[in-house]
Formats: sequence, C-alpha cells, structure tokens
Amino acid sequence: MRRSEIDSFLGTAGWGDAEMTPLAGDASRRRYFRLALPDTGERAVLMDAPPDSGEDVIPFLKIAHYLRSIGLSAPDILASLPDRGLLLIQDLGDALFARVLDSRPEMETKLYNAASDVLVHLHQSPPPAGLATYTPDLMTEQSLLIVDWYLHALSESVSEGCKTDFTNCLQRALTKHASDTDELIQRDYHSENLL
Repeated sequence: MRRSEIDSFLGTAGWGDAEMTPLAGDASRRRYFRLALPDTGERAVLMDAPPDSGEDVIPFLKIAHYLRSIGLSAPDILASLPDRGLLLIQDLGDALFARVLDSRPEMETKLYNAASDVLVHLHQSPPPAGLATYTPDLMTEQSLLIVDWYLHALSESVSEGCKTDFTNCLQRALTKHASDTDELIQRDYHSENLL
C-alpha cells in the first residue's frame, strides 16, 4: 500500500515518471530516494516518513521554513503530504564536507569557518516558536548515543559504570554551562551531514 501512496503523491507532484534511487538513510525510520526526471534530468529527493512508525515531517517543514526565514540554507519543499509523511524536497547534491575534504583537504579551514558562522548566526537569531526546551536532562539523554553507538563500536561491551560516569559528568557540565540557553540546537552537526 505504501508504494501506491508514494506513486500517487509523486504523480500529483509531477514526478510520476522519475527514476528512483535509494539514498543512505539516517538514524530514524525515514527513507530517502533520489528522483531524476528522464527527460530533463531534474533531480529531487523523496522523504518517506511513515506516520504509523512514529515519524512526523511537520518539525522538518517548520525548521526548513525557519532556517530560510533567517537567511540560511534549507531544502525547498517542492511538494508535501504531511499527514502521510511524504515530502518532495530540493536535492542539495552529494558534496558532504567529509567527501569534499577527502579530495580537497585545503578546503578544511574554509568549510569549517562557514559551518561555525552558521552556528553563530543561529545563536544570534531568536529560536522559532513552539520548540521543546532542550534541557540539560534531555541533552544528556540524547547524548547517550555516543555510548550506545560509538563506544560500543570500539569495544565489545560498554559497562554500565562507564555509561553512568558519562551521564553524570555530562549532566553536571550542561547544568552548569547550558541550563539557561534559549537557542536552536543543531544535532548531528558534523562533516558527514554538512553539505
């Protein structure tokens, strides 16, 4: 059924004849596909975020609009069916910082200065309304991905003591230094996600 829903969405959006190629996913239940129109070669990306799996595209739409409203880049939304978790968005290409730096290491300073400038701009801009507060508790909880994924990949097992020490240390630091901040936070802001 999902495939027929996707086909209908793409047909309505004028992309029914597009060739579809899977793109690498992320740490969610979303799937991404690169679309290319056979006649023109025009490209777009389909985001498939099934609501019945707990996904919601509304936050993506709101943040994309907000980022563009403060002069930053975010994919244009070409078509959307939010209640069904389908978005057709601008294809921003494949020039991830990590790939660019593999072939052009001399670009490192320029790229990371630009990435830092974006963070400064976000810090200086009022955050969008309606976002949940990113409290030290929530930041700590979400930072446990480091222990659950990265440290686990380096070691056969991660002790509960290690996880507890990490949690306590990070919680203390965030409570002391980030307890009253009110700005937009960009998680996963690193070379494999920056274009």
